[in-house]
Amino acid sequence: MRCVTEAWQKHEAELRRFLRHRSANAAEADDLLQEVFLRALRQANGLCGIDNPRAWLFHAARNLLIDRLRLAKDQVPLPDDLAAAAEEVPPPVDGLAQCLPRVLAELSPQDREAITLCDIEGMTQGDYALRLGLTLPAAKSRVQRARLRLKTRMTEVCQVRLDAAGTVCDFVPRPPLKE
Repeated sequence: MRCVTEAWQKHEAELRRFLRHRSANAAEADDLLQEVFLRALRQANGLCGIDNPRAWLFHAARNLLIDRLRLAKDQVPLPDDLAAAAEEVPPPVDGLAQCLPRVLAELSPQDREAITLCDIEGMTQGDYALRLGLTLPAAKSRVQRARLRLKTRMTEVCQVRLDAAGTVCDFVPRPPLKE
């Protein structure tokens, strides 16, 4: 408490001038000054552990002014007939699932099996290797090559377009094959 009192006696007049210069009226400046004093009292160790109490007081006063200005901003009411926000459209890449059945059907049986088991059904590549009697590196290679062929085919058949970042921005859906 002693440190707050000392700092307050030294800097109150200067703080008051600072706040009055930046406030709409003297009463508002006095309210802000009182709030700065209360914050100083609530400060741990009552400003005793602070190297520069003047800087702390002015920083607190500046923050209070900013807060007051934010609250005083004019707010414009929105009309009741303002259109509701449009529903969020899913990214185009989510729609590529429409093309997948047809393109999968056009892949070789080996590629279709690798994609279906590992990527669609979630089988690990280790289990895939055991199932086919392959080494793990061979199974990983097979899955990777199948993914590459699927990507190439999807890009060609569904006319996938990528943006500058390499993200799907558009495609042409293809209906599934008729059986």
